[in-house]
Amino acid sequence: MNYRWTCGCCGKQFDSLPLDWACKAPDHWFQISEEERAKGKLDSDVCRIDGVGIFVRGCLEIPIQGTGEKFIYGVWVSVSQESFERIVELWTAEDVGDEPPFFGWLCNQVPGYPPTLELKTNLHLRSNNLRPSIELEPTDHPLAVEQREGTTMARVEEFVASQIIH
Repeated sequence: MNYRWTCGCCGKQFDSLPLDWACKAPDHWFQISEEERAKGKLDSDVCRIDGVGIFVRGCLEIPIQGTGEKFIYGVWVSVSQESFERIVELWTAEDVGDEPPFFGWLCNQVPGYPPTLELKTNLHLRSNNLRPSIELEPTDHPLAVEQREGTTMARVEEFVASQIIH
């Protein structure tokens, strides 16, 4: 998407607007000691923390009103051992068909929203090595409302500007 905008915080002009933002790990990862992290596992798609849980990274997509574009939050969802085993089984499938979604809990605080930790989610597998999509339970939480109804480009600009390190 060709889009020129000016950051409201620093006044710097950009030729395109980033349409995604990602968490490197579930918030739980940053709350444990280095010793506990050494016993766990973290890669770009899966996190395991002994005694805490299993987490899968996915895409929480927010439609941008009037553009046909989506802003994507790369966030982590906790899943059960049983769900995780099925997810691994289907991870590289060319066609996941009618596989039902997997229940999970959102495990990141998304900046600019009231608490997002432990919002109920459904994790939908996607074919062809695409990261799973994350659907929030349809509540009145502002993030869930934006996922259903979309957000404005101005809101996306505001979020992106708040995340730029000056």
